[in-house]
Parts: sequence; C-alpha cells; structure tokens
Amino acid sequence: MRIKIIHKLILLGLFFITTLPLIANNRGFVDAAEFGFSPNATGVENVKALQKAIDQTGTIIVSQPGVYKVAGTTYIGSNTAIEFGKGVILQKVNEVGLFSHVLLNKGALTRTWDEHISVKGLHISVNGVVKRYNEVFGLRGQLAFFYVKDLKIEGFRCYDIEGVQFSIHVCTFEDLLIDDTIMEGDKDGIHLGRGNRFKISNATFKTLDDALALNAHDYANSNPEVGWIENGVIENCNDLSLDGQPIVGYFCRILAGAWIDWEEGLELQNADAVVSNGRIYRVDALGDDGKIIKGTWKTKTQPTHKEGTVVLDGIKWVMMQDDVQYTAGVRNVVYRDIFLEKPRSSFSIHFDNSSWSRSYYPGATIPQQEQLLFDNVKVLHDGELPFVKVNTPVDVFTITNCSLRNSGILFHGKKGYVPDYGKTFVNFYGNTLNKKGEMTLIENRVEGKEIILKMDNNIEISEDFKAIIKNEGGIISINSDLTGLK
Repeated sequence: MRIKIIHKLILLGLFFITTLPLIANNRGFVDAAEFGFSPNATGVENVKALQKAIDQTGTIIVSQPGVYKVAGTTYIGSNTAIEFGKGVILQKVNEVGLFSHVLLNKGALTRTWDEHISVKGLHISVNGVVKRYNEVFGLRGQLAFFYVKDLKIEGFRCYDIEGVQFSIHVCTFEDLLIDDTIMEGDKDGIHLGRGNRFKISNATFKTLDDALALNAHDYANSNPEVGWIENGVIENCNDLSLDGQPIVGYFCRILAGAWIDWEEGLELQNADAVVSNGRIYRVDALGDDGKIIKGTWKTKTQPTHKEGTVVLDGIKWVMMQDDVQYTAGVRNVVYRDIFLEKPRSSFSIHFDNSSWSRSYYPGATIPQQEQLLFDNVKVLHDGELPFVKVNTPVDVFTITNCSLRNSGILFHGKKGYVPDYGKTFVNFYGNTLNKKGEMTLIENRVEGKEIILKMDNNIEISEDFKAIIKNEGGIISINSDLTGLK
C-alpha cells in the first residue's frame, strides 16, 4: 500500500514538472522562478534557468526581489517580453570567465532579424565584470541588440558602467523605443549604430563618455555595422555630472563617415573601411592589450572572405557587412526638452580623425548630415565649450526655444581632410541668451565654409549682451535680431 502511494506521488511530481511551461502559458506568462531562476542560485545556474524560461517565448516575469547572479549571456528571440519586478537586480559575476552581454537577441549571432521584443524593468549591476565584445565583433553593450525590429526597452537601470563596455547598444534596427532609463559610469550610456525610426525618452545620464552616441560610422571595434541613423526623436533627457569625472565626450555624438572601393596599394590605418567583392571590410589594429597599433599599411591582397577575420599582408581584415554602401551619417533627428548640467560640449556633428579612426577616407563621397532640430534645450552650466560643434557637412540645423549661457556654435575641420564642408543653414529663433557682456555666438575655422544664419524672436536677458561672430576665411550671411549682429 505504502509503495503504491509513493509511486503515485512520483508520477504526480513528474506530471507537474513536465506541465509547468503549459500551465504558465495558460496563465498568459512564464514565471522564471519555476525554472530555477533564484537569488539563491549560482550565476551559472541562473543563466541556464533564465534561458529555459525565455525559450518559452511570450511574457516572462521575474517577480521576487533580490540580487540574481548571472555568469553569462542569456539570448532572447522574437515575440518575447521579459519583465523584472521592483527590487530585482541582475549582477554579473565571474564564475566561468569574463563575458560581455547580460541579454542579447538570438539573431545577432547569425545576422537574422528578431522582432517584437520587450525588456522592462531590467537593472544590471556590472560588478566589474566586463569584456569589450565576445559573440559579435564590435557589439559592446551590457544590454545589446543587433538585427532587431520592434524593440522596446523600458525602465532600464545601470549605475556602474565600466570603461570598455556601453550600457545599452543597439545596431541595425527598425522601430526602437527606449524609455525611462538611468545610467551612470565610465562609458557611453546609449550607443546606437545604423537604424531607422527610434525614440529615446525620459533618460538621466551621469556618464564619463557620451551620454548618447548616434554613431553611424564608428571605431572598428565599437559597432558591428555602419550606415545611416535616421528618423528619430530624443526627448526629456538630463545630462548630469559625476563628482571627480573629467570633462570629456558629449551629451550626443552625431558621427558620420565615408569609404571607398578596395584597390591595390591603398594606404590604410586602423579602422579604415573598404568595399570589396560585394562586402565592407575594416582594418582591425587593436592589440591584445587593448591599445591601438599605430601606423599605416599598404594593401596588396584583396580581402574576399565571407565572414570573420583574415590577415593579409600584415593587415587584419574584419568582414563587417554584405550590405554595401559608401557613406554613413545621421538625418532627420529631433532633440527636445533636454537639460544639460554637465559643462561639456553638448552636440557634436562629427567626423573622427585619430589613430582610433578616420571616419572619412580621402577621395570618398562626402556625406552630408541632414535636418537636425534642437528644441527647448536648457544649458544649466556656465561652461564655454560649444553648444553645437560641427566638423562635417550638414545642410540645416535649427535651434529654437533654447536657453543658452556661454556656449555658441563652432564650425571646425582639418585642412586637407575633407575637400568641401558645404553650405549650412542655421535657423536660430525664439531662444533665450543668458550671457552678460559679449558672447561668441558663431565661430568658423573652416576656410571657404559658407554659413547662412537666420535669427528672429530671440531674447537677451542682460542689457549689455552683445553677440560676436568670428570668421576665419569663410562666408557668413547674417539676418539677425541680436545686439551686435543687427
């Protein structure tokens, strides 16, 4: 009799275990705890458990407050939402080695699209566990997505961003929403690669490097693909200072680039890109110690490999993408309701030109960034670094309803680097100028640069305010209502 009862109990237990996913799905959600995801488990156990839960697709919840160790990456696929309750923290731990991402979409590994993904309430503690990239060359986010459509990230928190990894990194995307985020630490907050249609809202940044990076081009090891970033809104964001941090980076980097076809004899440096055999390849001269190998190399052998890395003539070639284009940049982006406390350059419309990357290769088609709007941006510091810093061609940007102090607009470049920086229209209207005395509103350091400045309905707070224009060899047309420029 007793043996029969025990046998029935065993069968009942097995039935309950095997039907857990079915019961969860009938409820409309999956509770990760039912798969063993627990504050009491090891990092290795938790990664296995969370992966089993996420593989059920649908809605996965983690409700029990606590610190959950994770010792590796969990991969999320299409048609999946994961929600973390209040007081839930995922803490990276080094139980089996360093790793990059806490969460990564499955399609990133094969460059196939995932879609309809939602991540809500995720709080990552980096805990000193960082790796520049692992699964995908150039993909460096603690929370990372590559080849994704219809992605929503809400309520994300990370207070200990470490130096070699970004907090959120998304590249090659369509329809991206990031809302309600707080990010602090020593690297980029939100780092985007190429993509179309996005909104970033209600974000607070305390970052050493860029709060936001719209890097259509990038260092070779900082984005897995290159191309245009377009049609986006960035709103209700705060850029704050961390005590003791140096003033580097920007609130938002707006980075363009261009490259050419491979031909024998090209002189190349780190991060240069070429088009060859229907693909884009890049030079990777990052050493094992994390430092750049400086210098140039002449290419003699054409790269043709379909994936990965191949060394030819002493050049380490990374196959970046088989979607061929020759320019990258940012266009049709609105910045609205931004509050800037950190005294650094606010917006940089940018080319790189350093040993880390020269984003414009001599002789390439010159990319023009387009249609940028800065609306109701409040400068809350007295620093004198530029409000908008420009060293690429840009057709039009508009500054409206903004409150400025000491910082104006700087056009700069490098002689001989880009042959033509083009014509730029600047619309400047409805702004409040809080500076006492003289303020350099426009400074141009680009010979031959043409700037058409149109200004109206602006307010000067100080009676002795006077706007100044500095021009080194350019052509500036001014239609202005400001004292000193009328």
